[in-house]
Amino acid sequence: MKSIWTVSALALCSMAFSAFAQDSGVFDQYREMLGDDSPAIFVIDEGEEYWYTPAGPNDVTLEACDLGLGAGVVEGAYAQMPRFFDDTGRVMDVEARLLHCMVTLQGRDAAEVKAKPYSGRGDMGTEIEALVAWIADQSMGLPLTPGQTHSEEQAAFALGEQIFYYRAGPHDFSCATCHEQGGVRIRLQDLAELPNPEAAREIATTWPAYRLSQGVVRTFGWRMRDCLRQQRLPELIMGSEASVALQHYLSVQASGAPMNAPGLKR
Repeated sequence: MKSIWTVSALALCSMAFSAFAQDSGVFDQYREMLGDDSPAIFVIDEGEEYWYTPAGPNDVTLEACDLGLGAGVVEGAYAQMPRFFDDTGRVMDVEARLLHCMVTLQGRDAAEVKAKPYSGRGDMGTEIEALVAWIADQSMGLPLTPGQTHSEEQAAFALGEQIFYYRAGPHDFSCATCHEQGGVRIRLQDLAELPNPEAAREIATTWPAYRLSQGVVRTFGWRMRDCLRQQRLPELIMGSEASVALQHYLSVQASGAPMNAPGLKR
């Protein structure tokens, strides 16, 4: 759905960013100079188009999709996820919920949607990435309030915390290996101290985010999967219990902070 002008604009932004890639202080200045002029605006528009375009064997839109606030209500929905959904009996993030709606409303094949929810390096952005960007934008400035009262939500938080500290893989890494302490870097990248609510707020409220070094919007689910990839663990499946639990743990840590997504990342 992207025009050649959209692709060209995104490419130029990525090229301009390369000079700043190695210094986080300079990148903060670069982000400040851009202000509201994030390249993610192109992806946000694309996501809105996907939402209102009929698709799948049933040839219907996603307008009847219930993201937790009622059928078709998008404003504020992202800020309240992950959350428990009665109709599925489980805690879901926005990606899991979109998959549910694509299958139940549009009649699409779940395996096909999950086969490639995230774009690879050099690829065009995916439908999921665009939809998540648009939905997140509809919660801009609203407080992050993931579900915390239902027993399943509390269980998801506990599982997410367990996964965060679980050491495994050939390097015996966990998420906490890199993100349990402050003031450290890896490859000149500052690492957030995620058990610290202040640090978690800066992270959880800014995903999804436009990655200037990659020229696409990345989702919070992708971020979790990429972290596990770097730990050399099995691939994290979009919308899976583990993926949702990790996001839920970090979102609860950041609860109350205003949403500022799609963010702008390296």
